[in-house]
Amino acid sequence: MTEKQTWSQRFETALHPAIARFNASISFDIELIEYDITGSQAHAQMLAHTGIISSEEGEKLVTGLEQIRQEYREGKFQPGIDAEDVHFAVEKRLTEIIGDVGKKLHTARSRNDQVGTDTRLYLRDKIQQIRQYLREFQKVLLDIAENNVETLIPGYTHLQRAQPLSLAHHLLAYLQMAQRDWERLGDVYKRVNISPLGCGALAGTTFPIDRHYTAKLLHFDDIYANSLDGVSDRDFAIEFLCAASMIMVHLSRLSEEVILWASEEFRFVTLKDSCATGSSIMPQKKNPDVPELVRGKTGRVFGHLQAMLVIMKGLPLAYNKDLQEDKEGIFDAVNTVKACLEAMTILMQEGLEFRPQRLAEAVAEDFSNATDVADYLAARGVPFREAYNIVGKVVKTSIAAGKLLKDLTLQEWQQIHPAFAEDIYEAISPRQVVAARNSYGGTGFEQVKQALIAARTQIV
Repeated sequence: MTEKQTWSQRFETALHPAIARFNASISFDIELIEYDITGSQAHAQMLAHTGIISSEEGEKLVTGLEQIRQEYREGKFQPGIDAEDVHFAVEKRLTEIIGDVGKKLHTARSRNDQVGTDTRLYLRDKIQQIRQYLREFQKVLLDIAENNVETLIPGYTHLQRAQPLSLAHHLLAYLQMAQRDWERLGDVYKRVNISPLGCGALAGTTFPIDRHYTAKLLHFDDIYANSLDGVSDRDFAIEFLCAASMIMVHLSRLSEEVILWASEEFRFVTLKDSCATGSSIMPQKKNPDVPELVRGKTGRVFGHLQAMLVIMKGLPLAYNKDLQEDKEGIFDAVNTVKACLEAMTILMQEGLEFRPQRLAEAVAEDFSNATDVADYLAARGVPFREAYNIVGKVVKTSIAAGKLLKDLTLQEWQQIHPAFAEDIYEAISPRQVVAARNSYGGTGFEQVKQALIAARTQIV
């Protein structure tokens, strides 16, 4: 049997060793130790502030907790399985350092509100870190875009050539996705930054605590108005995992495009050695491991979201041991999102190179200018739907003849419709096709330049 735990005298024997291992969370919730110490210091200060303990006792608790922080940072404090969780580990070590005063730390507090506070402090910190990673990712996209306003790239719908685009416009689409991610995390932060400390096990406490005082010390914006809700709420964790999943969706979409662009079939980008690997048996290959891993890790984050939803969907009020299962998913999602953002930022900044000549060839070898032929006719009085049908027949005929629209003679154009004139060739040139789309938010070069200015202002 293991050492008897810090339970009441109702318990006569210790946990079975296997159950102790099964029950323990110290192997992963040690991640929260500094947040636990910070929260405990605020709690100790509040106990002294309200006269529940003396000011001298409060100072001893705060100083002892700070010593534990330093011991942990120096690798001198490494609690094992017998501690069960990070909260008991810290309290036990505190009592070793300062004696029986350490046993007063848990006055007017439960592990239920304690772990809720720790998790929020942790997630609040990590959200700010991830937002900074998003900003760095956006800045790299913006830098590339500013250098490629007039670089053309085929645009696709249904993975079929649709209309040519400014490469900058294409990259700015991902910048806007990242901006929504940044804003979404900011919104989640508001609900993370509410303090449950003082809610106790589920019903509050008989001690004259000051919950607003601890909230202020810990820089929380507000406190939970209902103690039951405070200890059992994990909406903020679900929201964070939703936001993390959306970040991964966006990174995965870009990853898929990079993988396609780097293929021999597309050849839109060249992968640099610093961000690619080779094959163990095929010496000619250069593999896009970074985007493939990001694409793969996306499912991992989705899984944590699904797990959290399933954990919560059947829990009666208030705290249940099931909630111990929230942490590993949150920790892993945080680490995965940060790693993927960092990897994709490096990949885009220095791991690939666009091939403008190949891109120019690509937009010149298809029928993605067909809509512009229909627009040409519509601008000359032909009803658009009629013009659309005319151009559809022209494309069909051209394909059968092995020609592109640019290869038709003026006589052939005028046989199709007398409204066609010499300027049709300029109207359907890829560069003009892009430039002409000057509606707000469009891919026209002037619109893209304005979008770049706005983006640079937005992400400072």
